[in-house]
Amino acid sequence: MKRFLKGLFFVILALIIIFGGLAVANRINERAMHEYIDTFSAVEYENQLKPAFDENGAPYFVTDGEFKVMQITDVHIGGGFLSATEDKKAINAVAAMITAEKPDLVIVTGDISFPVPWIGTLNNRFAHEMFAYLMENLGVYWTVSFGNHDSEAYNFYTRAQVAEMYESENHKYCLFDRGPEGLYGECNHYIYLKNTEDVITRAFIIVDTNAYTDEDPLGIKWIYDNIHEDQIEWYEETINTLNTHNSNLGAGEVKSLLFYHIPLMEMREAVNEYNSNGETDDLKCHFGKIGEDSPYVYCSMEAEEMFETIVRLGSTEATFFGHDHLNNIVLEYKGITMSYGYSIDYLAYSDIDLVGSQRGCTVINCSPDGGFEIIHENYYQDKYVPLYEKEVVDLTN
Repeated sequence: MKRFLKGLFFVILALIIIFGGLAVANRINERAMHEYIDTFSAVEYENQLKPAFDENGAPYFVTDGEFKVMQITDVHIGGGFLSATEDKKAINAVAAMITAEKPDLVIVTGDISFPVPWIGTLNNRFAHEMFAYLMENLGVYWTVSFGNHDSEAYNFYTRAQVAEMYESENHKYCLFDRGPEGLYGECNHYIYLKNTEDVITRAFIIVDTNAYTDEDPLGIKWIYDNIHEDQIEWYEETINTLNTHNSNLGAGEVKSLLFYHIPLMEMREAVNEYNSNGETDDLKCHFGKIGEDSPYVYCSMEAEEMFETIVRLGSTEATFFGHDHLNNIVLEYKGITMSYGYSIDYLAYSDIDLVGSQRGCTVINCSPDGGFEIIHENYYQDKYVPLYEKEVVDLTN
């Protein structure tokens, strides 16, 4: 018995030393990352547009000119001392592209964090805090749609707690909103544009595609959740509210763009059809490629009515998402453009830090007449000059 107790004592002591060492290493890393982010300067705008807020608390910008949105996706900041090198590369890349493009609004479509055991921490909140700290230092208006990795079941902080952090008054430039109380998900909100005649010219709707189903709470089987019925109802109510505003002014219906993380099931349908038959009357490929292995699109397989609702309402012209880091194809399916964004990821996929053809951002130029243009921009172009030297990568894949 004494021998057993002595052995147990040393096991407990060893665990205390290990976890204490991890805590100290991560605290040192936190300070170092904040010092690193402090080296990035604010973006210099000639005339930066500033948002106002309507009676429902929704932010809007007033402009009669062009409006530039930048989509960033799958940043995958680990936040642990073992991921510090990759985290710095991701921050360096994001800052370089935002500084060069000078967007009016940045929308991040999920997976900002990647706190998994092998990077030394399960503190998902620190990764989000680092990203928020960067964006506030850059002085650019921004918002977030959550991804499946932003709040894993084994992380220290829940999705709701991360959302609460983003809503902090300390974030002057963050336009994030958790959405109506009781609505499924933690990031259902919208931002819109008005002209000087008070007509809404474009809406940006952000929806939470959630994480995993109850059948796979740890995400081990890759069984993904989707957009729930009450979120779809909220989406329709939002469109109707915006349309009512324009109708009262004698203006036309509002055109919108939709942002989320996990692609809809219809994207897999479109990719499979395109791989089998090429372009058809209902399916056009604008540009880009599929880089993931079969089944090519990793989406929820639970049926929902989001795509059908989009088609029926006729407001949303294009949807933007991430999740599958090697895909950047843009397809038009049944009249709806569905666009993968370029990813940032240096950490989540094996050896992804050595590959560069998929890394970058998506620029969406919205014109005052209601049109829009989608441009995929690779990070390794000369126009993106980072504060710290770019890594050497393979651009051929």
